[in-house]
Amino acid sequence: MSIAFVLGNGISRSGLDLIQLQSIAPVYGCNALYREFTPSALIATDLPISEQIQHSGYSIKNRFYTRTPIPGYGAYPVLAQYWSFSSGPLAVAHAAEDQCRKIYMLGFDMGPAEEQFNNLYAGTEFYKKLGAVSTFTGNWIRQIIQVANDYPAVEFVRVQGETTAKIKELTVIKNLTHLPMLEFRNRINNKKDI
Repeated sequence: MSIAFVLGNGISRSGLDLIQLQSIAPVYGCNALYREFTPSALIATDLPISEQIQHSGYSIKNRFYTRTPIPGYGAYPVLAQYWSFSSGPLAVAHAAEDQCRKIYMLGFDMGPAEEQFNNLYAGTEFYKKLGAVSTFTGNWIRQIIQVANDYPAVEFVRVQGETTAKIKELTVIKNLTHLPMLEFRNRINNKKDI
């Protein structure tokens, strides 16, 4: 069974060894992740960061998807049916479209950490300030539900850390389960039950 790791930028994925993950399976990531790590595929939908990624030369050498590819910069258009989706749910959709049959979603906290903006890149360019109010997550939730429904043969696993919100709507999706971060780390470190 082919698997993939999709990285949201929630605080719960802090400290994960991304190189270790990429040695196991393809890694899909979002937005500012490219500043510190090159995933198998990067997705960015917001225009300012998308343009920065393309102008940096990243998309010439690496697989990058966006809504608005700049001609000649190597970027690919996102999946047409998910054009309006946010970067994280789009990354999940791209992994499913790439025939990955078990997709681990890491850093998809979709909720407040102490009612504050829950993002590893808070306070950096294109992101809210540290301590800012948390972002509305209703669209992300609806979009993940849509992707899970569109790919019923795919097993989606949302890895939950201390800062991951418990979201009732995601508990009733037949092909989406939840796994504690501690258990995920144990499986990865012991190379079992992935």
